[in-house]
Amino acid sequence: MEEIEDFSEKIHEQSNEHAHHMLKEGKEKWVLYVALTTAVIAVLAAIAGLLAGDHADEAMLSQMRSSDQWAFYQAKGIKNDVLASNNKVLLALGKTPAAADTLKIKENKKEQAKIMQEAKDAQKESDGHVALHKTLARSVTLFQVAIAIGAISIITKRRNLWLVSVGFAIVGIFFLLQGTLF
Repeated sequence: MEEIEDFSEKIHEQSNEHAHHMLKEGKEKWVLYVALTTAVIAVLAAIAGLLAGDHADEAMLSQMRSSDQWAFYQAKGIKNDVLASNNKVLLALGKTPAAADTLKIKENKKEQAKIMQEAKDAQKESDGHVALHKTLARSVTLFQVAIAIGAISIITKRRNLWLVSVGFAIVGIFFLLQGTLF
């Protein structure tokens, strides 16, 4: 992702240099507007990138919590199986299993239900962060495309490409808002 950001930053800088050169010569004032919108789009891309990275990190942390809970759930299950097996062996030998062991099995099963719910909740949280990350990543991509097309519009001196660039930015803003407000 750094390479893409560096590339779009380089394009942005080149378009600004070209715009400055054209304005010095007194040519085509619309180029100034392209440079300004490109700068705003670059700021939006940086914000969207930061938010996307934050959601990626949160998704990973939630996934780790979920995995930890599932491991804890399995450990409780193994303990129950060991206690149940010991009780079966004792019964087979004609001895009475310890009441504490039977009570512990019941307690572990209750704890397992709680642990399972916590694991599912953490997984759901992780999935939510992944979805927001994807939405914000789309926003970043659209902003980068908008910056590139804006630079191309200056280099080729075509205003219509600038409007296309603004169109991509508007769609990028839609995804940015979708990733932050919903």
